[in-house]
Amino acid sequence: MTSTPDILVVGEALVDVVRRADGSVDEKPGGSPANVAITLGRLGRAPRLLTHLGDDERGRGVRAWLEASGVAVEGAVASRTSTAAAALDATGAASYEFAIDWSVDTTDAGEPDALHVGSIATVLAPGADAVSALVDRLRARALVTFDPNIRPSLVDDADDVRRRVASLIARADVVKASDEDAAWLHPGEPIDVVARRWTAAGAVLVVITAGSDGALAARGDRVTRVPSPRVDVVDTVGAGDTFMGALVDGLIAAGAAGTSAREAIAALSEPELTAILRRSADAAAVTVSRPGADPPTRAELDG
Repeated sequence: MTSTPDILVVGEALVDVVRRADGSVDEKPGGSPANVAITLGRLGRAPRLLTHLGDDERGRGVRAWLEASGVAVEGAVASRTSTAAAALDATGAASYEFAIDWSVDTTDAGEPDALHVGSIATVLAPGADAVSALVDRLRARALVTFDPNIRPSLVDDADDVRRRVASLIARADVVKASDEDAAWLHPGEPIDVVARRWTAAGAVLVVITAGSDGALAARGDRVTRVPSPRVDVVDTVGAGDTFMGALVDGLIAAGAAGTSAREAIAALSEPELTAILRRSADAAAVTVSRPGADPPTRAELDG
């Protein structure tokens, strides 16, 4: 691992068109992998985001948003910038409709110390196959993290999505998912059972978040639980992505990058892992306390 780890995030960057319960509408940059990259950028990690943005007004706005937080944007230019329409209910919870195209050329992805993939980019053709191949190429050389972030409104073939997700869980070092993801993938199973199932499949660390009920992490048969900080929720957009970015940051700070990533994660003490999880939950709490996907800076998070 280099002294300044090279972190590559691969996935969609798009525009969130947010329709709030009071009838107001606004547009903000987003996309789950882009939000993870922004979180890492604001935490001082200078990540690269390999994505597919249009050279249009929306795309230029997304690019400027990413670069303002220290994210280097890479990838071929798309014919248009994708959108996600998020409708917020009175509690701030979001439901989505997507207009997205996903294609990516990973030829010049390099040899990063950490690779994060997730969400639409891992299941939507044609780009999903390129993402899977990149995971195969880098899995023995880098920390590989994965967040399935299932979007049911985009799923045409549930069996194919479940197959793709299961394949990535088996090849990733770290999997972070929501309780909603777990319920969609394994209906009726408790999240601790799902977490253990995924560690048995291949991931060395599985974290499942459950909103106000906190999060749990599994390494083998060991389960660690942390509560969620109490916070007034404005909206939940980007909360899971913020948790993911902070989790990657914390693991890298603990030495989990490059070829020794799995061993470093397995060697974490329970207090060390708990501290990383609590900090990730704190980061997500900041995001839900303000509108849009607006992760904290390192100064905001660590004081």
